Amino acid sequence: MSDEANPFESLQEQIDDAAASLDLEPDVVNRLKHPERVLETNLSVEMDDGTVEVFEAFRSQFNGDRGPYKGGIRYHSNVSRDEVKALSGWMVYKCAIVDIPYGGGKGGIVIDPADYSESELERITRSFAKELRPLIGEDRDIPAPDVNTGQREMNWIKDTYETLENTTAPGVITGKALDSGGSEGRVEATGRSTMLTAREAFDYLDEEIEDATVAVQGYGNAGWIAARLIDNLGADVVAVSDSSGGIYKEGGFDPKAVKDAKNESGSVTSYDDYDEELTNEELLTLDVDLLVPAALENAIDGDLARDVKADVVVEAANGPLTPEADDALTERDVHVFPDILANAGGVTVSYFEWVQNRQRFYWTEERVNEELERIIVDAFENMVDAYETNDLANFRTAAYVVAIERVAKAYQQGGNWP
Repeated sequence: MSDEANPFESLQEQIDDAAASLDLEPDVVNRLKHPERVLETNLSVEMDDGTVEVFEAFRSQFNGDRGPYKGGIRYHSNVSRDEVKALSGWMVYKCAIVDIPYGGGKGGIVIDPADYSESELERITRSFAKELRPLIGEDRDIPAPDVNTGQREMNWIKDTYETLENTTAPGVITGKALDSGGSEGRVEATGRSTMLTAREAFDYLDEEIEDATVAVQGYGNAGWIAARLIDNLGADVVAVSDSSGGIYKEGGFDPKAVKDAKNESGSVTSYDDYDEELTNEELLTLDVDLLVPAALENAIDGDLARDVKADVVVEAANGPLTPEADDALTERDVHVFPDILANAGGVTVSYFEWVQNRQRFYWTEERVNEELERIIVDAFENMVDAYETNDLANFRTAAYVVAIERVAKAYQQGGNWP
């Protein structure tokens, strides 16, 4: 794993690679490589013992040409300014590839939430929501869950905003609990789009996903749901991992049983029916048909990519491959189906949630899943069309060609405001 690759520089390189196939002025491309603004703030919060701790926090608003900024809030000790800038940029192009009317944003707090009580996390979250208040709104910037955040934190942010604004605005944030205006199907959305991308990829490559062997690195919400849904297609999930390590079983696991064991103990390695334990790097280099990186960015660098034996990689995480890894896998004809499509289910169903909040009319889970499938399949076909029409090196570049062209057109049609 690479700790040195800068995710923001990786994003900019990906944009440059795709822009080379588009007829865009250099100044337009340069504009699309930088955030419009970044909030950097320090939260002073009282702990349960009466002491005060200071937490560094960020919110990046990358581009709003196609609509309100949209993107998650993560709680992690590795959150940095460059990371949220990169993630907010990826959100711009993720929204564009699936053609939903949002721009891109991202936020985070430098914190390990496991070190704090629920009451402390609530005060930290509400403090951040107070700082975000001037920036966010149903038509301005709509946060959502991300790493180590979920419905609970989103409900706290919604309540803080509504209380301070003396209003009712469920659409100010998505990923909420159902009783607070959330959407059916939101919890499964990222894993579902990962499954749909894998299904379409195997069909496009004229390969059978039934009985395909699958390894999943990262067994949080996106990873385990992708594992379960891909297993439901008839594939065999033979290896899974989390931050504590991984496990391998030749005949495959029951993904839910592994998740249940992780819920009880905090690690997939507590599951007792496997052939051997693996490190995360060993899992990433297993000889499998499908590899699903579903953890954090930079999981696979250029050196590790040379040892990847999977035929197909579908990225459930944001930015799990460095540009050097992309180049290495492209040279070896390993097909990588990029994050901005594969994990776009989360933001797509967040869009559905926002639409339902604005209309005060709520959809069934069946309708949510049907609409999500239609959007992901259409986006996959547009990516493949760009890949074949432009004779591009890989599917990531193809996805960015589609997305950047849409963002650039929106900017050019609106004109440049001085």
